[in-house]
Amino acid sequence: MRFRLLSIVLVAAAALGLALTLIPGRQAFYRPASAQRTALGDFDRAIAQNAQQMLDEGRRIFRYDTFGDEAWWGDTLKLHQAIEGAAHGGVGPGVSPKTALAVGLKVDMDALPADLVGQIKAGKVDLDDPATTLALLKLNGVVGVTGFFNPNGTLKSVGIQCAFCHSSVDNAFAPGIGHRLDGWGNRDLNVGAIVALAPNLKPIADLLGADIPTVKKVLTSWGPGRFDAELDKDGKAFRPDGKQAGTIIPNAFGLAGVNLHTWTGAWGTVSYWNAYVANTEMKGKGTFFDPRLDDPKKYPVSARSRPGHLRNTPDLITAKLAALHFYQLSIPAPKPPDGSFDKDAAARGQVLFEGKARCATCHVAPLYVEPGWPLHTGQEIGIDDFQANRAPDNRYRTAPLRGLWTRLDGPGFYHDGRFRDLRAVVRHYNGHFQLNLSDQEINDLVEFLKSL
Repeated sequence: MRFRLLSIVLVAAAALGLALTLIPGRQAFYRPASAQRTALGDFDRAIAQNAQQMLDEGRRIFRYDTFGDEAWWGDTLKLHQAIEGAAHGGVGPGVSPKTALAVGLKVDMDALPADLVGQIKAGKVDLDDPATTLALLKLNGVVGVTGFFNPNGTLKSVGIQCAFCHSSVDNAFAPGIGHRLDGWGNRDLNVGAIVALAPNLKPIADLLGADIPTVKKVLTSWGPGRFDAELDKDGKAFRPDGKQAGTIIPNAFGLAGVNLHTWTGAWGTVSYWNAYVANTEMKGKGTFFDPRLDDPKKYPVSARSRPGHLRNTPDLITAKLAALHFYQLSIPAPKPPDGSFDKDAAARGQVLFEGKARCATCHVAPLYVEPGWPLHTGQEIGIDDFQANRAPDNRYRTAPLRGLWTRLDGPGFYHDGRFRDLRAVVRHYNGHFQLNLSDQEINDLVEFLKSL
């Protein structure tokens, strides 16, 4: 009886499947297993092809796309005139390769012809001549900077890319000259000093309601490796204690799985910050919306200038944000060099990190940041709230720790470099949270942080 019932059910099911394939518009409802595997394979290939295309396009955008911002840096501020110098149609002494390297600009050796590399090695290239800088720009060899040239070879304008602040080089050829390291925050780059060279700073002065000498004072206060992405929103040029208000240029690697971006995080996700920077800081030509910037009390400058309501035609940014984001998420945090930390001490430090030191409470492995909404008040982490209060949510973000070793030679730790080294950071938390770590335990914890 059971066998007969089962046979009837199977026959009915087969008939139903056949009937469904005959109903117009329902052919895809039922497919043999072999057809399903074939379709899945086709879509898997489509995914792989899309991923490769996004990766390639995102890399190109990150490295070379100005989003039309040359209209600001060149056409408006006239920065290109300061670069070429009076001898080449601009103004002033010009910017030689030595000067460019001194303010932290990097040269991509892979963009240079082999014969030029040989000439530089032989000392046959004048690195004190701005003409050499122009030649490097023509070769697209200056990381993060694009020169636009007239038919007669003079510099017409200049624009910048994401790589300007968020790429470095490995110094394989010489200090500041080497293979690209995308995603590495350029801790040598003196953005303020570079912008201060621009012959026409009046648009910035007018925006901030200040005179040009004051603008130059603010720009040159940041120093290497720092930039203030809120100055043009809140007008806070200095901290209440008189110190500069810029923050350290963050790394753009190891972001996969990390929700919020920037030191204060509360601005938004990585994709939000890409749109924010491309439109309002790089001054590209796109679309950007954020009504939070209309708050006249918190953001008096942007309440007047309305950067939260940008809509350019043509839009040169929005269509590129997806691939840019994809590429950034593909950049892994670099592993520390062999011999750069004590492995035995790091092993002991990991035990402390996950236990007594309570670091893993916020820095959850393997992301080393809290999944979800990783924001904390200044009081929670034992510091002032100046920078936090410049962000919409008045919080600091828990910083991911992968690749922390890349910052050992930079301008310090925390958002503004207030802690000179990792030992100072650990000592701060040791006191704030009353962890009672010994000097040896602090040392072990530092070695573990260096190993990430």
